[in-house]
Amino acid sequence: MAEVINMPRLSDTMEEGVVAKWLKQKGDKIEEGDILAEIETDKATMEFESFHEGILLHIGIEEGEGAPVDSLLAIIGEEGEDISDLINGDASASKSEDKKENKEEKDAKDTAETTEDEDAEGVEIPDDVEVVTMPRLSDTMEEGTVASWLKKEGDEVEEGDILAEIETDKATMEFESFHAGVLLHIGIDEGESAPVDELLAIIGPKGTDVDAVLQSLKSGGSSSSGKSAKEVKESTEEKETKSTSEETSSSKQTTSSGERIFASPLAKKMAEDKGIDLSKVSGSGENGRIIKKDIESYTPAKEEAKSEKESSTTSESKAEAPQAAPTYEPVGEEQFEEVKNSQMRKTIAKRLLESKNNAPHYYLNIEVNMDHAMASRKQINEMPEVKISFNDLVIKASAMALRKHPQVNTQWKDDVMRYAKHIHIGVAVAVEEGLVVPVLKFADQQTLTQIGGNVKSLAGKARNKKIQPQEMEGSTFTVSNLGMYGITDFTSIINQPNSCILSVGAIVQKPVVRAGEIVVGHTMKLTLACDHRTVDGATGAEFLQTLKTYLENPVTMLA
Repeated sequence: MAEVINMPRLSDTMEEGVVAKWLKQKGDKIEEGDILAEIETDKATMEFESFHEGILLHIGIEEGEGAPVDSLLAIIGEEGEDISDLINGDASASKSEDKKENKEEKDAKDTAETTEDEDAEGVEIPDDVEVVTMPRLSDTMEEGTVASWLKKEGDEVEEGDILAEIETDKATMEFESFHAGVLLHIGIDEGESAPVDELLAIIGPKGTDVDAVLQSLKSGGSSSSGKSAKEVKESTEEKETKSTSEETSSSKQTTSSGERIFASPLAKKMAEDKGIDLSKVSGSGENGRIIKKDIESYTPAKEEAKSEKESSTTSESKAEAPQAAPTYEPVGEEQFEEVKNSQMRKTIAKRLLESKNNAPHYYLNIEVNMDHAMASRKQINEMPEVKISFNDLVIKASAMALRKHPQVNTQWKDDVMRYAKHIHIGVAVAVEEGLVVPVLKFADQQTLTQIGGNVKSLAGKARNKKIQPQEMEGSTFTVSNLGMYGITDFTSIINQPNSCILSVGAIVQKPVVRAGEIVVGHTMKLTLACDHRTVDGATGAEFLQTLKTYLENPVTMLA
């Protein structure tokens, strides 16, 4: 009997998916576990495997097309099997749902139009003109930055063409057009940021009156796609006001003879910072406009010679004043460089600030004797094809200690305290744009060699931007290690909703007292940051004591 395969929900926030690529074609034989297609979700492009065997009888969503979760994706069955009822049934259901959605949209639109200000002119945007807004490319995205435009105003755009590269809080992603026509207007320039749903571009037939469309947007008109222009009205007006202001400012300055000085806002700012008189600078821009490079290459002329000395008679009649010792005056320029914050950097800042403000942090420190750990690691790494790090030992010891102290493996909710019965350890990894935390699932069930291999794999994916969203979700405890940088001890901010994060320092060689004698030993400092709402001081201290026991006697972790 034929099996209907629907668009899967591949992430907790996924509402629709796009078939990036079919790896099987209609008529192909399918085995259980075969990869059917690559599906693009709101977080990543993921492989989707078949849980059924048979012949791929029908493909419901073509490559490059998107559809809501649970839409007909494919049908697998026996060769020659009649599936017309399944296809027609899905189409009927789809049409029914579409009619319902259209009716709801129409009712909502009618209600919105009724409540509009009476004096607003609701001019309709032509049906063949599409208003494209800043898309929400991840579940946490609140604004995006246009990294680069791959199409220019006036270019022909086909459905599926890449319009621009948009930087979100997680990655820089290609944004493709779902409409065909001419790129009539670009609403957000390269390097600029704007909130989700702001006006990004306008696509329509060649010769369309763009000014009329923009005016219609200001007046509250809507496009045939149902997108209200009132959502983008304020940003459009603000952008035009800013542009007018800059143009006025750039031509406002005049020379002493009353002639206008044309300079870009950036050139004016640089000249002001450097104390350069713009009237003495030659512009190389259009129509003699002064631009950035003119200011950078400008060399001030030497000061004119001072006026002639007073007459010798006057000079001789006055006693020569004593010369003051010359004072040293440093020569240089105060300079700043502003680098635009990436979406990842903004998200890191926002979440860490929320954690620091919401969770009452306190810190516990302990020093661990690492002599036995160093000897054990050396013996393990002498085995063929085995390589573990000290961080792997810390992760294993932490996972086992969490099993003995479940209070540390909790999450704070307003009404309840949530105990995690599983142990998923997040491992902080530094990447070029900031910090990501891949998650080692069920770490307590893994051997040291498994932990070492999995951590290495996840860290590599993170640095190469290949890590999947689900590989960074669900941690119950976090480990952050800066020992490889020579940092002996530090404190970390809790990675919420976790209750604790462990900071791991470097192993140092130092004099220690053993059996009443001073000997050379190797120690490592650990700092546990705790959320006082869930973990009391005594609980955190007991956890660290257990962790210390495991690290100082690694053989106990193998029992």
